[in-house]
Amino acid sequence: MMADTRYLTRELPGTDGAIKARCEDFRVDEIPAYEACGTGDHVFFRVRKTGVPTFAAVERIARHMGVSTQAVGVAGLKDAHAVTSQWMSLEHIDPAKLEAFTDSQVSIEAITRHTNKLKTGHLTGNRFTVRIREAGPGALAIAEPIVDVLTRRGVPNFFGPQRFGDRGDTGQLGAAIIREDAAEFLRVLLGGPRESDPPECRAAREAFDAGDLDVAIEAWPRRYGDQRRTLAAYKKRGDAGRAMAAVDKRMKRLYVSAFQSLIFNAVLAERIDGLDGVMLGDWAQKHDTGGVFRVDDVAAEAPRAERFEISATGPIPGYRSRLGEGAVGEIELAAMERFEITPGQFRIAGPLKVKGTRRALRFRAEGLAVSAGDDEHGSYLELCFAAPSGSYATVLTDEIMKLG
Repeated sequence: MMADTRYLTRELPGTDGAIKARCEDFRVDEIPAYEACGTGDHVFFRVRKTGVPTFAAVERIARHMGVSTQAVGVAGLKDAHAVTSQWMSLEHIDPAKLEAFTDSQVSIEAITRHTNKLKTGHLTGNRFTVRIREAGPGALAIAEPIVDVLTRRGVPNFFGPQRFGDRGDTGQLGAAIIREDAAEFLRVLLGGPRESDPPECRAAREAFDAGDLDVAIEAWPRRYGDQRRTLAAYKKRGDAGRAMAAVDKRMKRLYVSAFQSLIFNAVLAERIDGLDGVMLGDWAQKHDTGGVFRVDDVAAEAPRAERFEISATGPIPGYRSRLGEGAVGEIELAAMERFEITPGQFRIAGPLKVKGTRRALRFRAEGLAVSAGDDEHGSYLELCFAAPSGSYATVLTDEIMKLG
């Protein structure tokens, strides 16, 4: 979990342990937003993949079908180091050719038809089955009261470490974009070698820090296209701003989104003790419709929060985002000040259209249950639950294990 967060159940001990020891220990099944109707020009197909990211599965299927990856519709991305099931779509293709697809890590489980392309967000959530290995003694007895609290009060809706990239620095890159600090952007994107970096990447970063741009360009593997383009632009003009402009716009959006996530996490960390309540001036979300309204009467709304009908929200900041009022607004502004940013600065992102929104401070883990068992790999704790789209299962497992 990110360094500025706290556990909701911090007064309860954790089980220790590890997840994702093997792909089969982390299973994810997508819950679609709607069922395919069975007719139409779009072929819907359910894909099961093991140990590869969604993008890799899309590339392999697209190559087999002779289409571009953009032609493949997906509702969401699934974990790479896991066994996952999700729906995809293609228009005007022969289902027989799709049925002939074979791959050691990716399989087609079902095929049907629908009237529209599957698009990002066309899912309700995901169903998880997670096995925790190497837990300490008495793990089930330790986990059960934690599960009780999370069921009753909700799971903190933190953005997990996956949001911030392998190096945990995508939020820093987004902050540099919003602050228009091109020199800092290049420093983070291209320099700062770490022992954990792949050797070729570490060599490239060391060369950049030493000012040897030619060596740095040659050292970056070709799959790191943004780094190579940025270096080439910087070498040609010596202008950090022009070099930053060479980065793919989609990646810039990802970086800015990660920065927004950092701010949200900071707000949630400040409010975690009141996670299941509301404050005067809150913007609360209705869980049944997703609608957001201002809390003007805490006494009237608090029982609805207790019944999990509504939840307080935090900011995904942008130039149109609504901040809370009173003490709520002070918490949210303080979080942005911590990152040396104001809401108005998101306007400078221009074509990135960083409008902002609100996100619930907690999520409900439907059907959350914990059990213990043994298999050929040893003993385990098993967690089963469904979570809404956009929430992170690893935040829940962190509450259980409390690794630090």
